[in-house]
Amino acid sequence: MLQWLNTLSVQDTTGVDVTGVGNIDDWIDRLWDAGHIVLATSGSSGKCSFLNHTRSDSEMKKRHFKYSVGWPYVRSSPDRPVFWVGPLKGPNSNVEAGRFTVENWGRPGEIFGLTDQPLVISEVSRMAAMRTRMIDGTATPSEIAQFEEEARVKGAAVQASMLKLADALLDRRHEPIYVTGLWAQHMMIIKRARERGIPDGDFHPLSIVCSGGGIKGVSLPPDYKEQVARFYGDVIRPGSYGMTEMAQVMPTCEAGRYHRPPGLIWLILNQTGERLMRPEQGVHGVVEGRFGFLDLVYEGRWGGLITGDKVTVDFADRCPCGRPGPTLLDNITRYAQTGADDHIGCAGTIDGYIRGALNA
Repeated sequence: MLQWLNTLSVQDTTGVDVTGVGNIDDWIDRLWDAGHIVLATSGSSGKCSFLNHTRSDSEMKKRHFKYSVGWPYVRSSPDRPVFWVGPLKGPNSNVEAGRFTVENWGRPGEIFGLTDQPLVISEVSRMAAMRTRMIDGTATPSEIAQFEEEARVKGAAVQASMLKLADALLDRRHEPIYVTGLWAQHMMIIKRARERGIPDGDFHPLSIVCSGGGIKGVSLPPDYKEQVARFYGDVIRPGSYGMTEMAQVMPTCEAGRYHRPPGLIWLILNQTGERLMRPEQGVHGVVEGRFGFLDLVYEGRWGGLITGDKVTVDFADRCPCGRPGPTLLDNITRYAQTGADDHIGCAGTIDGYIRGALNA
């Protein structure tokens, strides 16, 4: 494993002491102790992906988040209650983003995460692998019974934590807060607000509300996005486009376009990923293609990637918001068909970690 990771790392990983390592979490801990900030995601089959970073990479990413998250509506200042509806410990990109949010926006003593327990990659992988075995019929009845009991216990604990976090959030709704959660988690907050008789639109207008993520395996009403929008009312809703492999997320402007940060090179390719697309190949400079990029922030590993995302780029000199440079339109989809790729990114890993509560 160390030799394999070394082929993807600038700094040598082969000298890390792995004596007594018993599982993947121990292995990642040893790498972190040695200065290799390895972040992990888990696929739906239970397989993991690993990305190495240096401590400098992590600091540069935090600095980028400081100036990009909230742009162009508000600049970060550590003076808000922060509600991160997920874990704040663990080797995962979503958890890392939570830590950055806490440091860039959080008021000391007013930091609220869903749980104090760290995200355990081996547990997420085991749960994902077990679900796959249940679907294909290879899990035994005793294994299924044990799995369902573990899920029930964990679900009850997460439900209690979610209720506590929701109450803390609702108690502070009349001051500027920062809240980030998946769609289903926002719906749980709305449910608690209804129980307390809190109406829609009763939040401070300078509150920052971030929402997103998939809803796979979660039952939500068709108008869940509209319900969340009505509930929080006229607040600040920054958006961004990014992924686990990218340090520099792309924030949205008032026109709903994604802007390119400094140090991120866009590579818009044809569907097969073999040729670059040119402005003249589109209509009035608007071109559709596969998204690739080179992120120049990284020093610990190669920062280039050809993704499975289908994007539309406007190569115009200026965005409709008036700012210079090309932009991506807010119509990003995947080239792969549903179910064709078992990779789950950072948000999907968090979703899998707390799904027991949402399905309880």
